[in-house]
Amino acid sequence: MTLKPSKYKPRLLDPLLDRRLKGFGAVEVLGTKFCGKTWTSMTHGQSIIHIDEDAIQQMVLVDASLALSGEQPHVIDEWQDVPKIWDAVRRRVDETGNKRGQFILTGSSTVDKTKVSHSGAGRIAKMHMRPMSLFESGDSDGSISLSELFEGKFKTQQVSTDVHNLARLICKGGWPASLDTSEELFGDLAEQYLEALFSVSAPKKNLDPRIARRLAISLARNMGKSATYKTLYADVFETELSVGMNQNLFRQALDPYISFFKEQYFIEDQKGWDAPVRSRSRVRSKPKRTFVDSSLPAALLAQSPERLLYDMQLFGNLFEEMCLRDIRIYSSAMQQIPEPSIFYYADADGLEVDIIVELSDGRWGAFEVKLSEEKVPQAQKNLMRLRNKIAANPAARNREPSFLTVLVGKATYSRQTPEGIYVIPITSLTG
Repeated sequence: MTLKPSKYKPRLLDPLLDRRLKGFGAVEVLGTKFCGKTWTSMTHGQSIIHIDEDAIQQMVLVDASLALSGEQPHVIDEWQDVPKIWDAVRRRVDETGNKRGQFILTGSSTVDKTKVSHSGAGRIAKMHMRPMSLFESGDSDGSISLSELFEGKFKTQQVSTDVHNLARLICKGGWPASLDTSEELFGDLAEQYLEALFSVSAPKKNLDPRIARRLAISLARNMGKSATYKTLYADVFETELSVGMNQNLFRQALDPYISFFKEQYFIEDQKGWDAPVRSRSRVRSKPKRTFVDSSLPAALLAQSPERLLYDMQLFGNLFEEMCLRDIRIYSSAMQQIPEPSIFYYADADGLEVDIIVELSDGRWGAFEVKLSEEKVPQAQKNLMRLRNKIAANPAARNREPSFLTVLVGKATYSRQTPEGIYVIPITSLTG
């Protein structure tokens, strides 16, 4: 028997889920709502139970072991609605001598760790899913691989790109349910996501839906910045802040909402990077709070593909969010253990680089993100400055970068400049 949906499009993490099932008794597939966790899990499973169905949830609340019955791998969808399922799965894996590939658990939010008695370490592996990348949705030709860039493999080729199509892809997002959506309906699914997040999920955590939405809008307005709590507080509460106000007030008011957004996999931190692994600046750099999909800030700011074409600065910010989403997905698909880390770089000299990918073995590569080739020269200068700074810093003890790349929207060729910098359209990239 197969549960695989007839319209399922393969995901880059399918091989990783197979690997996890061969190595562990259970796998938790976690990630934001609507990103395709259930369909991917069904594709690898033989039976399924949906814990978010009222009748089933009531039954399992009485006896969590009832959720474990079914042909294996058995999918337990939205397990977090009954947290004691976690311990039931962990016990079953122990009782079977850690038999591999028994259960797949899907979760759209993190669970209060006080509600489970065991971490599941060694029994339950984790796999983080995000919405579809451009390659998975069929909008990238996949001619250039992130993993091959780390191996020094690259081929110059002619490409075809379309700025209006990029605006469409930003607003459409990587949601599997939006693959066949017509342009006039772009944004509808993202808005439904936001409505569920603010009006349903937030009240369950005793949070004010209006404050949650205002904070999300403020985060969207501050895309690409390490916005302070003070800045966000002023946006959310629409108030003038006096010099003497206690800074802890801002954090106390907003921390529950920031934590909620992270628990729902709505936003992710992009931390600052510095080559010396033990440097203070690496630890103390303020994180950028980025969205799991570009369609969400586009919807929060009421943007359509047509409107974006008249606001190139916002277009560029949203394009960077989409590129960051794809780089995270392609990094996960490399099956490195641990998963590659995604940073940004900024220093006191004013040098900024958009995306740093660092592997566990110390190899690293950098991306500057630009909408068109017109800004490639400046981006190239930034990347070369970064490379030279690392080389000039004896404390860094880092390798030369595996690659330096300007990731663009509009281009005629995937190419390498005389200085060794790659210029690659996002619509040519894959994992």
